[in-house]
Amino acid sequence: MIDFRSDTVTRPTPGMLAFMQAAPIGDDVFGEDPSINSLERITAAKFGMESGLFCPSGTMTNQLAIKTHTQAGDEVICDELSHIYQYEGGGIAFNSGCSVKLLHGDRGRVNAQQVLSGINAADVHKPITSLISLENTSNRGGGACYNFNDFVAIKKVAMQHNLALHLDGARIFNAIVYKKEAAIEYGNIFDSISICLSKGLGAPVGSVLLGSHSFIQKARRWRKVFGGGMRQAGYLAAAGIYALDHHIDRLSEDHDNALILSEALSKKEFVESILPVETNIVIATIGGKYTAASFAAALKEKGILAIAMTPTQVRFVFHLDIYENDLSKTIDTINTL
Repeated sequence: MIDFRSDTVTRPTPGMLAFMQAAPIGDDVFGEDPSINSLERITAAKFGMESGLFCPSGTMTNQLAIKTHTQAGDEVICDELSHIYQYEGGGIAFNSGCSVKLLHGDRGRVNAQQVLSGINAADVHKPITSLISLENTSNRGGGACYNFNDFVAIKKVAMQHNLALHLDGARIFNAIVYKKEAAIEYGNIFDSISICLSKGLGAPVGSVLLGSHSFIQKARRWRKVFGGGMRQAGYLAAAGIYALDHHIDRLSEDHDNALILSEALSKKEFVESILPVETNIVIATIGGKYTAASFAAALKEKGILAIAMTPTQVRFVFHLDIYENDLSKTIDTINTL
């Protein structure tokens, strides 16, 4: 099967497996796993942050960030398409006891004026706004990337109102490669960053939460409370180290292939529109003789997996296990439908 459902479906490369097998390990709850300690240092340094915390998933790193930045009864500002709101099981309310101020941005991206308008006044009737969360790239926005100047403007608003600023960077390296940015610039903007290793970078498991020493110390305690303390997980951390060393530059291949697929889809009469393609995600609106579900089912019959995200939208995600011949076969198949 050619699997476009997500960039989370990748399997370790032979080089990554060999690196994992050779990894030194210890007990991470005791702070004694050298591979995990190394991954946390490497990732923090790359983004100009003081410290890092290795976790099983990006959902956990996001939820830990929210829990650490807020108090029960506070409010979090985010776009209505945000992963923290759409795909984390109501964790903002359940884990942190916070409400959410949803903004209607541009494909998952918000601007400083919208954020400013979402901050609650000092009023006992309203929750206290304490955190802004942004997502780069935007999953439901079709892999859309922020303009870095928007980060700078939003940071200014956050500082003026004493708000924390978190980045859900599940696909941050896709944005960095596409925009030709430097990762270290992000450390000057965000109070915390969640970095996913198991999407475009191809590691089997894991995300890293970045922040100040005091922030990560507090988040580490909440990780234990959440049940996220790990023991000999250095094998998994080693996969992340390998991915950071070998799989960042190749993300541009995924971006190029996504654009090629979008151009092929745009020629079909049952494809009504396609979100602008910037990185590795293609989201097509389906109409006419297909629904999103029936189009995905037709592809599956031909050995191609994609996700019907909504009744009208199908998503394709490129990753390191999609090869040139897979793309060619997919386009040939779509041309027969």
